Amino acid sequence: MSDLSTAEQSSLAIADIRADFREAMSKLGAAVNIVTTDGPAGKAGFAATAVCSVSDTPPMMLVCLNRSSSAYAATIENGVICINVLSADHEPLSRLFGGKTPVEERFGGASWSALETGAPALDGALASIDCRIRTVADGNSHDILICEVEAIRQKSEGDGLVYFKRRYLALQGEA
Repeated sequence: MSDLSTAEQSSLAIADIRADFREAMSKLGAAVNIVTTDGPAGKAGFAATAVCSVSDTPPMMLVCLNRSSSAYAATIENGVICINVLSADHEPLSRLFGGKTPVEERFGGASWSALETGAPALDGALASIDCRIRTVADGNSHDILICEVEAIRQKSEGDGLVYFKRRYLALQGEA
């Protein structure tokens, strides 16, 4: 017979499921992106793998943003983002944007320009997808941003950067 109350047992079960979920998600390989914003609330950015296309008519993207992120308030208030798809040689930049590095140092690690919305577009990214946030949905710990694409800049060459089993890996695009 257990000495734990039903509530304590339930909390332990949830913690086990959460740990299992996080481990399972580490096996879901994904492209690495830096999502940036700029506007009245200031410049901010974060590394993200929870990014995908939604529609091509009109072109729409989905980005998940942790509510506890240092970039959260600026992103929501500015209402614009640029999804910068990283190449394999951008791993150090991803580490800057994925940690607790101050904003100035994050953006100081690369060269940036702007497309339509004014959100920073990474020079040399495989693709920079400039968007206006249209819908923000509740995803519990994260908000789900549905964004309409305003402009795209892309390169024709370069290897991708993916995150798999808590490691960065280069994804060769051409043999």
